[in-house]
Amino acid sequence: METKGAGRSLAWLLATWGVTRAVLLLFVFQVFVFPGPDVTSDVSVIYRGWYEVLRQGTFPLDDVTWQYPPAAALPVLSPAVLPFLSYAHAFFVLAFLADVAVLALLLCPSRRPGRSPRGAWVWVAGAPLLGPTVYARYDVMVTAVAVAALVAGARHPRVMGALSAFGALLKVWPALLLVGAVRRRAWWSAAVTASGLAALFSVSMPGAFAFLSFQRDRGTEVESLGALVFHVARHFGWQGQVLLNYGSIEFLGPYVGLVSTAALGLTGAAFGWLLLWRLRAARRAPHTLAEAAFTAVLLFTVTSRVISPQYLVWLIGLAAVCVSYRASRMGAPALMVVAASFVTVVEFPLGFLHVVLSDRYGVFLLALRNGLLVAASLTAARRLWHSTVPPAPTAPLPPQPAEPHQTPVSP
Repeated sequence: METKGAGRSLAWLLATWGVTRAVLLLFVFQVFVFPGPDVTSDVSVIYRGWYEVLRQGTFPLDDVTWQYPPAAALPVLSPAVLPFLSYAHAFFVLAFLADVAVLALLLCPSRRPGRSPRGAWVWVAGAPLLGPTVYARYDVMVTAVAVAALVAGARHPRVMGALSAFGALLKVWPALLLVGAVRRRAWWSAAVTASGLAALFSVSMPGAFAFLSFQRDRGTEVESLGALVFHVARHFGWQGQVLLNYGSIEFLGPYVGLVSTAALGLTGAAFGWLLLWRLRAARRAPHTLAEAAFTAVLLFTVTSRVISPQYLVWLIGLAAVCVSYRASRMGAPALMVVAASFVTVVEFPLGFLHVVLSDRYGVFLLALRNGLLVAASLTAARRLWHSTVPPAPTAPLPPQPAEPHQTPVSP
């Protein structure tokens, strides 16, 4: 009976995946038009423009929208492996294959003792909630690398370290996967891989690390947590602007620099907390590596000056790895991330005009989405701490003085 039940559950899982992914492909191939701004234009216009530059053997040095580490050139150039398709269509097919890889990575260990298919369900149900954005950005490819690193982490620390380093050179954030790694082999492997790839890109293509200055000069993007300050302030006469800046819609005007600096301060505080956790953590389980990575990326995301819709792809993938362990305590933060993904597609692209205008509906959507992410971050951090850090020993109570023996007095 258990085998039949497992087989039926797998059939439902694969059927749900097939239907939802077919719908996503229909949207990105524009058989059906998804409401709101065209999210596929990043691939057909921006990525395609970078592709033409990268083919010449150099990075887009004159384009401030190129804000990615050097290995990001690989997914941008990857449609060349499918020359019989247009650039955009080839990219969507490769993004779909990355989605297949994530599902396979989550399903393979689900039959092991202590593992569960819940992680695969989180990915199958959570990713399509973001709409066609999932296949219209290269973040799903980075997420596949990150999921592979975490799945390999418990048994193959060198592989985990190499994949984390490669992911970091794709889009920085996978470096946080190493937060919970305790084996030196993982760190040495990451250091060797990162150094080797960085040197290779630096020698072979000019401008490999020009993205660092572009990132430094970014402001506060309209979907970030700090942006809520200005969305509300606009209703009270704040004299600022909403403009396309460094490839995203950002606030420009009075006090924007202050809020951006505060966001960087919060990121620093988050890293400080993660360092303290690493020094204090004494109880580790097989799922601790994934839970630490999930918590770290959550904290990094909510304190960032930019929270783009595709960032939720990372969080869904990491949440899926966490809940694939039956003993994981990240069920509630994972559900919050899935809920935030649904609110995200309502906010972008469906309601993005309301966000840009800072009207009440737009502010409500943004506050709800960011509130869910903040709640997920705090819950994940609290649960990670309590499950791994032993409570501080309490000092014994001082001995109480004995009561003096009283002899009853005869009447």
